[in-house]
Amino acid sequence: MGVAFCLAPGPKGLLFRLAKPATLSFASMFNPHPNLADEVNRGIVQSEIEGGVFLSDLPPSTVLQIQTMHHCYTAVLLGGSEALLSGHPEFCPEPVHVAIAGSTWGGSMLKLQFVGRGMHLEFRHPGYPTPIITSPIQEIRDNVALPPLELESRPRGAHS
Repeated sequence: MGVAFCLAPGPKGLLFRLAKPATLSFASMFNPHPNLADEVNRGIVQSEIEGGVFLSDLPPSTVLQIQTMHHCYTAVLLGGSEALLSGHPEFCPEPVHVAIAGSTWGGSMLKLQFVGRGMHLEFRHPGYPTPIITSPIQEIRDNVALPPLELESRPRGAHS
């Protein structure tokens, strides 16, 4: 029986770890679909290359810094697609409870509950009837999550 190695996250990036051959699994990459336009297939592949995060993979109270071409947004995740979003001088100068729909490539196709580099963030704001779409996302950073009690104990409307 041979020895197998796999890549695993470590404190300073990816590390090689010993793995039992029976436990090795390989993440499947997107295979272009023949019924989708080349532009759509290209966008899906590009989102895998550029990177991003599915909101469902993050616990509530995670804080994301989302740098777009024009603004830097802060999203405090509340669970599911719900977030407190701030960072736009007109739409959300102070944290606003929004629903993050996902990211687009600039058209009508949406990658649900995904925040991806090179894509446009789409969210629903309670004060506007149509979704708000940002300029292209340049960087996404995951800041330290706030403890849930700290989020709940803040007085509503308080500024810090």
